[in-house]
Amino acid sequence: MTLLNETHDPKLKSWISSANDPSCDFPIQNLPFGIFSTADDPQPRVGVAIGEVIVDLAALEAAGLVSPPGAEQPVFAAATLNPFIALGRAAWRDTRLQLSRLLREGTATLRDNSALRERALVKQAVAALHLPVEIPGYTDFYSSKEHATNVGAMFRDPKNALLPNWLEIPIGYNGRASSVVVSGTPVRRPNGQIKLPDQERPAFGPCRRLDIELETGFIVGQGNALGEPIACEDAEQHIFGMVLLNDWSARDIQQWEYVPLGPFNAKTFATTISPWIVTLDALEPFRVAQPEQSPQPLPYLRHAGQHGFDIHLEVRMRPAQAARASTISRTNFKYMYWTMAQQLAHHTVSGCNTRVGDLMGSGTISGPTPDSYGSLLEITWGGKHPLTLDSGESRTFIEDGDELTLVGWCQGDGYRVGFGECRGEILPALPGAR
Repeated sequence: MTLLNETHDPKLKSWISSANDPSCDFPIQNLPFGIFSTADDPQPRVGVAIGEVIVDLAALEAAGLVSPPGAEQPVFAAATLNPFIALGRAAWRDTRLQLSRLLREGTATLRDNSALRERALVKQAVAALHLPVEIPGYTDFYSSKEHATNVGAMFRDPKNALLPNWLEIPIGYNGRASSVVVSGTPVRRPNGQIKLPDQERPAFGPCRRLDIELETGFIVGQGNALGEPIACEDAEQHIFGMVLLNDWSARDIQQWEYVPLGPFNAKTFATTISPWIVTLDALEPFRVAQPEQSPQPLPYLRHAGQHGFDIHLEVRMRPAQAARASTISRTNFKYMYWTMAQQLAHHTVSGCNTRVGDLMGSGTISGPTPDSYGSLLEITWGGKHPLTLDSGESRTFIEDGDELTLVGWCQGDGYRVGFGECRGEILPALPGAR
């Protein structure tokens, strides 16, 4: 386990008692950043999750208790994290250290200031969470070897499931930033063209094979100028943190439209992300080696050291009338073949510029066994093997009223660094043009 600084000490406790529960996603070792508002104060602002509360950083900044290095004006009264993130990695790290010291057991500064504590600590249960960043651009990758192999075996020759370029470059496509939504936002079933096998021409109508894709995403914290690539060895310095990501997918629309240029309307109707951004610093103790890459990547995609992260991930599905959700997949981010650093290096190698707040999706994260597949397409093998839920209902793909939730966490010694929930309920399609 790698410890960058005192914030990673597994023995640290907070005077906020709910943060000390070993099953809590938000202990003092985490301190993820997000945007929230309340009924009493509807102005969105920056907060940090710890235990069952949100620390209002705008209130602490105004009181002089938190001061990001390099900030020439307040950054935490903003409706997005972009102004704070733009300060750079030294400011992120120093602010996290300030918060850790302020919130740890034995520090009385905020704990014993009842008036400020009343203003600055907000129960998560009464807060509204918002999209944490303004997202200038969104790219989604295809970086799980297990997932790519499964899809290739399903739709092509199982003996040659991976296309020749897959082992050479991190495959990706440019998605739609405008339809990225925060967890809890309902998602409407898309309409589109669907080509049935026994029909000569496509028909128009609601998607019949709606799917999830269990992913993570990373937020670009430091961009690059047009024409100036980011080196693979430096790429993690440009990453602010990670979120959970559900790349909702209309498989039947996708099957008809993706040749010759790839996904379009099958992916653009919605992408859901979790509201809390877990910083790369918080994830540092959970680094692991990435899978062995063969053939060895070209020089611009090489980096020394460990660039995988041990993040346990689950998918839960709850039908509209079910009392509780069924866990339908358990997998781990450590299986990802292409690393975040390699994704960012390849994205910029042609000279493509990235900007603060850009979102990069990992691609579906699947493990080596059927219970670790990250999509219903794989779990039911294209609908051939229906999934039986705990409620007794069966599913091949998502039905109206189903709620899908992604969760994830890193397990430490007596604590966990979690991401919270990435959740969305499917609403029926709207009547469309005929």
